[in-house]
Amino acid sequence: MKKYRKQLILASLLTLLPIPVGLILRNRFPDPMAIHFGLNGQADGFASPLTAIFLLPLLMLLGLWITVFLALWDNRDQNHKPIRLVFWILPITANLISGIFYAMALGMEFSMGAVMCVGLGLMFFAIGNYLPKCRRNYTVGIRVKWTFTSEENWNATHRFAGKVWTISSILMCFTAFLPGYWNVGFMIAETLALGIMPTIYSYRFYRRQVANGDQLDPLPKTYRKITWFAMAFTAVILIFVGVMLFTGSLQVRYDAESFTVEASYYEDLTVNYDEIQAIDYREGNVDGIRLFGLGSFRLLLGTFQNEEFGKYTRYTYYRPESCVILTVNDRALVLSGRDRQESQAIYDALVQRVGD
Repeated sequence: MKKYRKQLILASLLTLLPIPVGLILRNRFPDPMAIHFGLNGQADGFASPLTAIFLLPLLMLLGLWITVFLALWDNRDQNHKPIRLVFWILPITANLISGIFYAMALGMEFSMGAVMCVGLGLMFFAIGNYLPKCRRNYTVGIRVKWTFTSEENWNATHRFAGKVWTISSILMCFTAFLPGYWNVGFMIAETLALGIMPTIYSYRFYRRQVANGDQLDPLPKTYRKITWFAMAFTAVILIFVGVMLFTGSLQVRYDAESFTVEASYYEDLTVNYDEIQAIDYREGNVDGIRLFGLGSFRLLLGTFQNEEFGKYTRYTYYRPESCVILTVNDRALVLSGRDRQESQAIYDALVQRVGD
């Protein structure tokens, strides 16, 4: 760490560079700002300007420190060129993504898919140039179990991977000129190929060595520990994502002067009856773009926006059969139950209490 202290400080400062730039431009940013885009290039995720300015650089800084720590801990005799690459991938990525967010917030129009194709293409080109220089380790490179069975497998796989990444990166830059979903589709396919093709090559190389009776190294204990840790960590993440995406419920509690919507995984909402200006029952869903809050295949909670209501608050299930639409202090509030009967019950209860 002492040897690379200056590089780490410089890389950290570069990672945080979007923050002062964003603060200078903050008054020119809309509120909320787009921070996520769908496959069609349209914004589908928003946040406040301060969140957009600080969140990505700070997350990238955390990722930089973790990655550098693991790389230096595991690569004491590693070629310094691949280590140097580790220092600069995340800082450059942070500046590229923040720059895109800022440019679009300032009204510049361009294809998000094309920009991402070019940006990823250039990054993959740099990585492809360094892959053949990687020595065997547990942090940087094609770390499948077959590459650890011999030095020859590791070196051959990384020479092959370098060619695959370089060719794919050039093709990815050209896909930026394809229309619509095509550039994003090709970008995803090419990204998958970067991992799949070297893995297949490493396995086939291993099978040839076994057939030839070559002496192979036993799988290192460190690799086994890292593999089990990675599997356990992945399982926890998948379980967490599954719970967040497909579970949760809404409960409405009625009190003497107010009602409260109790929501899983999100803050509860309390509304006084005397703040309600109008109540309407509508068959079908109310479409809108989520600006802030929770969106899953079970619940839609938080601040949304559409042409009918502008910004509105929503506490509903995903694509409900019917909705209750309240006007609260001149702002729409959309509620729903799990089905049409529960939504109707919410409507009837609120009409009775507001009328009283």
